[in-house]
Amino acid sequence: MNYDQDLQNYFEADTPETVIAWALQQWGSRLGFCTSFQAEGMVLIDMASKMKADIRVFTIDTGRLHQETYAFMDQVRKHYGIDIQVYFPDLLQVESMVSTQGANLFYDSVASRTTCCNVRKVAPLRRAFEGLDAWVVGLRRDQGESRRGIRKVEKDYEHDGLVKISPLADWTRDEVWSYIKTHNVPQHPLYAQGYTSIGCAPCTRAIQPGEDIRAGRWWWEATTHKECGLHYAPETGSYGRQLELLVEKKAS
Repeated sequence: MNYDQDLQNYFEADTPETVIAWALQQWGSRLGFCTSFQAEGMVLIDMASKMKADIRVFTIDTGRLHQETYAFMDQVRKHYGIDIQVYFPDLLQVESMVSTQGANLFYDSVASRTTCCNVRKVAPLRRAFEGLDAWVVGLRRDQGESRRGIRKVEKDYEHDGLVKISPLADWTRDEVWSYIKTHNVPQHPLYAQGYTSIGCAPCTRAIQPGEDIRAGRWWWEATTHKECGLHYAPETGSYGRQLELLVEKKAS
């Protein structure tokens, strides 16, 4: 077993607070909390802000977010007294994409939607990583097939080997909302309108009773790998992780 595997396994039994406290001590200002202000991200901000006043929080503004998200972002900033670093897509890349493929290219095909996500989300994220050694995200294993194998602490194969920390990996949706209610954590207003996953305005919708929690994401696509590229390759869910699993299977 190598160092990376030891690290992955070490935190599996720990609480989110324990993982966050360790990460803050380990990296300090070189640790970033990435959020789109959904429930999981708000839980992490709430936990971390109680441990350290000047946590580094950043978000990606794609230029197509819900107005409710902008208003909620301001509410979060004031509530916790924190700065939120906002990263935008490159203007020339957006202009070129829209000029050649249209403003709503994401409806045309998975490939076109992936292009839009790359320009509006993935490229700005790379700039957000400047000066960071590790990042914290709100991924949970029960959010979909491509996320079932995530670890609380792991090497991020998709982003040049940064350490990726998912303190809520083993939490359920009910546990997330129980924490929010118990600790009076601010909630994104779109949850009250039936949204369970909140991203860009044209690409997310409220879900119907009985639908999967990510059914409101790119609902016109007939695919199970509903990822934008921030966390996993959209085509496969996670190339790096699949490769690792193949190696482990061969070695066993």
